[in-house]
Amino acid sequence: MRRGGLWVLFMVLAAAMAAAEEEKTVAAVEVKVGVVLNPNAFGKMGMACISMALSDFYASRSHYKTKVILKTVDSNGTVVDAAAAALDLIKKEEVQAIIGPETSMQANFVIDVGAKAHVPIISFSATRPSLTSHRSSFFFRAAQDDASQVKAIGSIVKAYKWRRVVPIYVDDMFGDGIIPYLIDALQNVNTHVPYQSIISPTATDDQIIGELYKLMTMQTRVFIVHMLHGLASRIFIKAKQIGMMNKGYVWIVTNSITNELDSINHSIFESMQGVIGIKTYVPRTQKLEAFEDLWRKRFLKYYPTIEHIPELDVFGLWAYDAAWALAIAVEEAGIDSLRYSPANVTALKMNSSNYLHNLGVNQNGVRLRDRLSNVTFDGLAGKFVLRNGQLESAVMEIVNVIGNGRRNVGFWSPESGLTRVLEGLGGGGGGLKSVIWPGDPGHRPKGWEVSTAERKLRVVVPVKDGFWEFVSIVHDAKTNTTKVSGYCIEVFKAVIEALPYAVGYELIPFHKTAAEPGGTYNDLVYQIYLGNFDALVGDLTIRANRSKYIDYTLPFAESGVSLVVPIKSVKNTNAWVFIQPLKGRLWSLTGGFFLIMALVVWVLEHRINEDFRGHPLNQICTSLWYSFSTMVFAHREITFNNWTRFAVIIWLFVVLIITQSYTASLASYLTVQDLKPAVTDIHQLQRNGEFIGHKVGSFIREILKSLEFDESQLRTYRTAEELHELLSKGSSNGGISAAMDEIPYIKLFLAKYCSQYTTTEPTYKADGFGFGFPIGSPLVSDISRAILEVTESDRMREIENAWFKKVRECSVSEASQLSSTRLSVDSFWALFVIVASVSAVCIICYMVKFLYDERGLWWYTNAPKRQRFHQVGRKFMDRDARAYRLQRRAFRNGVRVHPDHHPPAN
Repeated sequence: MRRGGLWVLFMVLAAAMAAAEEEKTVAAVEVKVGVVLNPNAFGKMGMACISMALSDFYASRSHYKTKVILKTVDSNGTVVDAAAAALDLIKKEEVQAIIGPETSMQANFVIDVGAKAHVPIISFSATRPSLTSHRSSFFFRAAQDDASQVKAIGSIVKAYKWRRVVPIYVDDMFGDGIIPYLIDALQNVNTHVPYQSIISPTATDDQIIGELYKLMTMQTRVFIVHMLHGLASRIFIKAKQIGMMNKGYVWIVTNSITNELDSINHSIFESMQGVIGIKTYVPRTQKLEAFEDLWRKRFLKYYPTIEHIPELDVFGLWAYDAAWALAIAVEEAGIDSLRYSPANVTALKMNSSNYLHNLGVNQNGVRLRDRLSNVTFDGLAGKFVLRNGQLESAVMEIVNVIGNGRRNVGFWSPESGLTRVLEGLGGGGGGLKSVIWPGDPGHRPKGWEVSTAERKLRVVVPVKDGFWEFVSIVHDAKTNTTKVSGYCIEVFKAVIEALPYAVGYELIPFHKTAAEPGGTYNDLVYQIYLGNFDALVGDLTIRANRSKYIDYTLPFAESGVSLVVPIKSVKNTNAWVFIQPLKGRLWSLTGGFFLIMALVVWVLEHRINEDFRGHPLNQICTSLWYSFSTMVFAHREITFNNWTRFAVIIWLFVVLIITQSYTASLASYLTVQDLKPAVTDIHQLQRNGEFIGHKVGSFIREILKSLEFDESQLRTYRTAEELHELLSKGSSNGGISAAMDEIPYIKLFLAKYCSQYTTTEPTYKADGFGFGFPIGSPLVSDISRAILEVTESDRMREIENAWFKKVRECSVSEASQLSSTRLSVDSFWALFVIVASVSAVCIICYMVKFLYDERGLWWYTNAPKRQRFHQVGRKFMDRDARAYRLQRRAFRNGVRVHPDHHPPAN
C-alpha cells in the first residue's frame, strides 16, 4: 500500500506540473502581425529573416505573455495589390502591425491606411527620403533612407575636386526621391549638376544606348547611378560596349546597387571594373557570423523546393531586426486592448462606397507605436535605434569594384568624414585608399573632357581705339576674321585653362553702333544684366555701383587712380648743396681719419725724416698738410719708412673710393633733382579753372565731379597720343594741365613719354581689374580660384612680360628719392676698418722695433721707472742716428735737403 501511495503521489505531482506547463503555454496570447511582400527572391529572403527572428526571439523567451503570429499576403509587386493586402489584413484579420511593403511607392499608400486604422507600418526596404515627411506617427522605417548617403557622395566628389556631376536614376518614386538631397549635397561642395539622366524602368537596350551616347557628347565624365541592381546591370553592360568604361570616366553607385553586389551575376562585374560604390556598413559580430553560417540551411527549412538561394544582404538583416523590435514592443504594449473599435456609423452612411472609411481603429495601436519608438538593442545590422520613426544614420563603407568582387577603400561617417580606417580600428587618416579607376588603374580622372556639342559661353569684349595692350581687336577684311588679343584676353585664357573642367567660350566684340567703338563699360555691364552675354572680359574695373548688375571675380590686376602731369625744370640754387652727398657721420668719420693718418705718418717719420722735424707746431702743420693733401693727391713730402708707405698706400685707396663716390652723388644732385612736377595740387586746378582730362567712358569722370570740377573743365581722350597732345598744349592753348587715369594706363603712357611726364598725388584706391558674370553665376567662384592659381604662378609673369615688357616707372618722386640718396658710413665701414687695422699694425711693429733697439735705456739699467720712461720718451722724440745716411742718400739722388742740416764729410 505504501508503494502504491507513493506512485499515486508521483502521478499527481506530474499531472500538476504538466497542467502548470500547459497553463503557462496557453497564457501566451497570439498577436496577429501582417506581412505584405512579393514572393520573389527579395521577398522570400525578407520573409525568411522575419520568421527566423521570431523563432530565435521566442526560443529563449517562453515565459512571455505574447507571441507574434504572422499573416502573410502577396503584394504582387504592385501598388494597388499592396494597398488592398493591407486593407484586408486590417479589416479581416485585425492585425496589430504590418511589416512591409517592399517599395517606396507601395509604402506611400499603405502608410495612409495604417494611419487611418492606427496600425504601425514597419518597412525594412522603402528607402525614399520623403516618406519620413508623411504626417503619420505610425510609420517606421527600419532601414537607412537614401538621403543618408548623399553627404558621403559629396565628400568623395569634393576630395577629387570634380566640379560637374551627372546623376543617372530610374524614373520612379524610388529613383527621383534622392535627387533633391543629392543636388543639395553637391552644391554644398561647389559642384554643379548640368544635366540629369532619367532612365525608364521599362527602357529597352536601344533607349539605354541612346541616352548613354547623349552623355558621351557632354564634357562631364562623372556619373552617379541610383536605381535597382537589375536595371543598373544593363546600363553598365551597354556603357562597356560603347566605351564609357574607359580611361577618364568616373562611375559612383549608391547603396541600392552596392548593397546588392553579392546578388549580381559575376559576368556583370566585367562591365563594372573601377566603379566606386557606397555601401551600408555592417559591423562584424559573432552573432552576425553565426547567423550567416546557418543562413542557407535555415532558409531551406522555409523554402525547401527553391533552386537558387538568395544571397543574404543588409535588407535581410534589417528585416530580422525589424521583426525582433516588433516582438519586444508587442510584449511591452500588453494584451489589454488587442481589438478594433467599430467604424463610425455616420461615416459608414456618408461613405458607404469608400472602403477606407469603413476601417475600424486599433485600440492597441497608440500604445504599440509608443513602445516601438523606444526599442533599443544590438541587432544583426548594428545598433537598432529609431529616431523620428526611422533607423538612425550610421557609417558608410566606400568600396571599389575589382575583379569579381569589391575592395574596401575607406569609410565615411558624419563625425569624421572620409577616412581610410574607422576610428577604433587603428591606423587611418583622411581621404581614401588608392582607387582602381576604369580604363587606367593608376590615373585619377579629371572628371571632364572637351566637348563640342555643348553651348559655348558668350563672352563680350570691349572694342577699344586706344591702349590696345589690354584689349586689341583686329579685323582682317580679306579673310573676314577677327583676332582678339591683349593682356586681359591672355589672362582670361590662362584662367579658363586652369579650371578643373572644360568651358567652351566665344569672344564677341561689342559695337555700340557701326560708326563708333563699343560704348562705356557701364553699357557692357548692362548687356550682361539683360542676359545678352554670359561674361564680360577686358580691363573692367571693379566698382560698387556695377556690382548691383553683375558679379565680379577676384581681381587679376591691381589698380588705382592717380594724376599724370608734365615735368618742369627747377634750377637748384642751394649754396650748400656740396655738403649733401655725404651724411654727417660719414663727414665726421672721414675727417677723423685724416687726423689719425696725420698722427700715423708723424709717428713713423719724425725720427728719420727732416720734413717732419723742427718746431712742434711745424711738425703738427706738416703732418696735417700731408694727410689732408692726400684728398686731392697733392702731397709732396718724401716718406722714408716702409711702414709709412704701406699705411699711406692703403689710405690713398680709401680716399680714391670716397672721392669718386662723392663726385657721382654730387653730380646727381646737380642734375636729376632739378625735375619737378608742374602740378602738385589737384584742388588748385579746380580753383584756377584749368582743364583736366580723363579717358572716354571711364568712371574717372564721376571722381572728378565729386571733386567739384565743373563739366566745362573736363576733357576726354582715347589714346596715349591724344593725351600727349593735350598735355603738350596746356590749358591756355586748348589742352589740359593734368589728366586723371588708372595706374595701369598711366604706366603705359609714361613708357612712351617718360622724360616729359610723371605722376603725383593724390592717389585713389581702386579694386583692380576683374571679369564680370551674371548675378548668381556658378562660374564666379571657380573663376576666382583659377585667378588665384594663375596670378601665383609663372604664367602670370610670362603674360606681363609679353605685353608690358617696356613699361617702367617714371615718377619724379622716385627719381628724387634715388638722387637724394646720401652716402653713409654703412657703405664704407669695411674700408675704414682696413685702414685702422693696417695703421695699428704698422705703428705696433715700429714701436716694438724701437723699444728693442733702445732696450739699454729701459731694460739694462737700475734707474727708477719714471726716469726710464722719461729717457725712452726723449729718445723717441730725438733724431734717429740713421737719419744722416738716409739724408745723404737723398742728397745724392738730387732730393732737397733740409737747410739746417749738412751731411758729414766722408
